[in-house]
Amino acid sequence: MGSADDRRAMRHPLAISSARRTAGAGTRRAASTVARLTGSLLMAAVLAACTAGPAPTPSVLASPEASGPGSPSPDPTLTAPATPSPPPVPMQPAGAPGVIATGLDAPWSAVRLPDGGVLVSERDTARIIEVAGDGSLRTVGQVPGVVPSGEGGLLGLAHRPTDGTDPAYLYAMFTAADDNRIVRMPLTGGPGSYAIGAPQEVLTGIAKAGNHNGGRLAFGPDGFLYATTGDAGVREASQDPASPNGKILRMTPAGAPAPGNPFGNRVWSLGHRNVQGIGWDAAGGMWASEFGQNTWDELNRITRGANYGWPVVEGIAGDERFSDPVLQWATSEASPSGLAVVGDTVFLAALRGERVWAVSPATDASEAAPAAADWFAGELGRIRDVVPGEGDELWVLTNNTDGRGSPGPDDDRLLRVPLAPAG
Repeated sequence: MGSADDRRAMRHPLAISSARRTAGAGTRRAASTVARLTGSLLMAAVLAACTAGPAPTPSVLASPEASGPGSPSPDPTLTAPATPSPPPVPMQPAGAPGVIATGLDAPWSAVRLPDGGVLVSERDTARIIEVAGDGSLRTVGQVPGVVPSGEGGLLGLAHRPTDGTDPAYLYAMFTAADDNRIVRMPLTGGPGSYAIGAPQEVLTGIAKAGNHNGGRLAFGPDGFLYATTGDAGVREASQDPASPNGKILRMTPAGAPAPGNPFGNRVWSLGHRNVQGIGWDAAGGMWASEFGQNTWDELNRITRGANYGWPVVEGIAGDERFSDPVLQWATSEASPSGLAVVGDTVFLAALRGERVWAVSPATDASEAAPAAADWFAGELGRIRDVVPGEGDELWVLTNNTDGRGSPGPDDDRLLRVPLAPAG
């Protein structure tokens, strides 16, 4: 299976071909890649539970079940605006990365808060770090119970604002002594004074290993919490709907299975090896980046109850039992981690590939094969996470201090990249 997700013994070319081009200054380097896509892209109504009936159709936001008693209303910071916005357009980097902060230690996840605050998780120290406006770093707290080992430790973060009844919470997924787990901690204060309270268990008992721990958290437009898990080295777990491993999970903010889930538990999709990035486009379509084994890394459109094939298949297989990826890359070109959608473009952080991949269009289901371009290849080192920034910006979190990279004197860094419509 390989000892690590981004150190593989085998290297393979891209699905079809790669043609490189230079765009403007040396910091903007793009390579166009078109990968084979089996069938047309799946329609983007994927996030919420479905209505009653034997063959329900998912809705874009909340389903009738999801809006019932005891279920969260769609987060007002996530739901679509009442006034329709102009259609999103593909975006691309429009300049060199600028430094927001330096001196981070094996950072894993960055989250931007509604009041302008920025928090970062450090995998091996278990610290939550606040990044101030002047780039200085402040320790908000250390998450108790984290046991770093291999690729495990303090992983993904997600924030849920107060709804007027419950407090604001910071959610974290981490590797503990016996399992991977999700907790939430009351988050108080504001920029310069954030504090976290005692952790409350949201979900425990997710198998852990030295690698393949998943770890990404995000609230979807339906107001439910999504979490990615790896197979923890037990391949067959990915095909078992009763196991939480090798899955994308969907749950209430308190951790119960979300209404309308396809198997009556927390599982939303299965057949995954190690998903580390999830995000949603303007039409509500869900995207996920996934580590392959030795051959193909994947970008997938995620739909309710779909099976993505691992360990039976890897990459585009044309097997009607499974959902094929939208795009695939050789593992040397990607090893994708965090994912962000800005405008009509999906951005992926690449660890072993040491670049940012940009894929567009995201919302046009008629597009036979979206185009992929890579940026900053070899310039920033390993990249762990990407986050929509302020305005037309992409924020990039490097990952050179985790023992596998070649850290520079300022690593690790949080960077901002200006974006502009693709010409």
